[in-house]
Amino acid sequence: MTVAVDDELWSAIGDPIRRRLLDLLLAEGVGTPTSLSDRLPISRQAVTKHLAVLDRAGLVRATPTGRERRYEVDEAQLARAVRQLNDVGRTWDARLNRIKRIAEQIQRQKDA
Repeated sequence: MTVAVDDELWSAIGDPIRRRLLDLLLAEGVGTPTSLSDRLPISRQAVTKHLAVLDRAGLVRATPTGRERRYEVDEAQLARAVRQLNDVGRTWDARLNRIKRIAEQIQRQKDA
C-alpha cells in the first residue's frame, strides 16, 4: 500500500519556523511579514523567505495591501496535508501490525 505524498508540501511544513508561521496565521487569521517577525526570533526578511516557501507549496495566500502583503492560510491545502498525514499514519499502522503478527507467529513457533 503506497500513499501519494506531496514532497514540496511536506518539505514546507517540515521546517519548525514555517510551522510556527502557520500556527500564528491560523490563530490570527492574517499577518504581514512585519507583524509575524515581531512574534518570532527571526528578521522580517527571513519571515518573507519562509512565507514564500509556504506560498509555493500552496499553504498560504498573499494579498497585496499597500506596500506589504497580507498572508492567510489556505485551509483547503492545509486540509489536504492533514489527509495525507492521516493516510501515511494508516499505512504505517498497517505495516506495524503486520510486523507484530509476524513476530508473534515466530514467537509461537519458538515456544512450540
